[in-house]
Amino acid sequence: MKKVIKQVLQFILFLAVGILLLWIAFRNVRFSELSAGLREANYFFVILSVTFDIFAFLSRAKRWKLLIHPLGYSPSYRNTFNSMMTGYFANMAIPRIGEITRCVALGKKEKIPVDKLIGTVVVERAVDLISVLIIMIIMIFTSGDKINQFLRETILIPFREKVLSPFGMTWLIWVVLGMVMAGFIYLVIKYRKNLRKIPVISKIFDLSKGIIQGLKSITALERKWEFIFHTVFMWVCYLFMTWVVVFAIDNTSHLNLGDAVFLLVIGSFAMIVPVPSGIGAFHYIISRGLAFVQGVNLEDGALYAILTHESQMILVIIMGAVATYLIFRKSKGNGTEKNGIS
Repeated sequence: MKKVIKQVLQFILFLAVGILLLWIAFRNVRFSELSAGLREANYFFVILSVTFDIFAFLSRAKRWKLLIHPLGYSPSYRNTFNSMMTGYFANMAIPRIGEITRCVALGKKEKIPVDKLIGTVVVERAVDLISVLIIMIIMIFTSGDKINQFLRETILIPFREKVLSPFGMTWLIWVVLGMVMAGFIYLVIKYRKNLRKIPVISKIFDLSKGIIQGLKSITALERKWEFIFHTVFMWVCYLFMTWVVVFAIDNTSHLNLGDAVFLLVIGSFAMIVPVPSGIGAFHYIISRGLAFVQGVNLEDGALYAILTHESQMILVIIMGAVATYLIFRKSKGNGTEKNGIS
């Protein structure tokens, strides 16, 4: 009961933050122009954007399956995909809970240890972060001064001030904290045999061991080039998913593929904000980014954010609901593939 109450309170808190961000994003928007834009938008390009999103989901599921195989398990592609979509569906309620949800769903369906699956998800997200950073670095060196200024003022400087130097902490304090953490880890390793005698600590050790095994999956990939292909293909899909929506609005149809790269990067950072599905954060940073870099008026920027974000949300709701039903319904046996990873 306490767990349920805690989850409900978390949902209310995250939703409240999302609503606050939405208010900040739309407080200066003229809703008469926004509603007119929604009526006049060309939804063919929105549907095309959703199509690219579907291809990205399909590719992401295949990539996850490739990461799982070195662990000695070969789940069916159907169950892998449905578990992944179940996770995205869960993220709409509580941010990041979907990462655990999809591991639990697939683990239950395919009899795979959840801790090992968590390790593969950590690897997957690390690869995604590296991909975004690579794209961002390329963009910084090839883009104009306005984009560089926007990135510095909205992402890099706040990150440095709020993450690297919170509460006025200097680098020296972070070094001290790092040394304390290193000392703690050393003591845990040195006295791990005695600590294992404590039931709760023993379970934590077992969970950590499984996660580490999952992390090692990236080094044991049998089809590395296929993994790289799906990573690149997935991000290309995300790029075109972002770009084609600009043609749905007259005042953004002049934006080129380079502008889409910019929108993809800042949109990815917006989705990191711990609110359900990036609600509010995505709308704010995208509308302000378009206004700052390309001089797009606030209404058209907000319209672009709505068409992009809400079309993706509708897709996740539909596919996620169906996937959740399919993955948790009772069926005879499971879909584990005995041979290969196709």
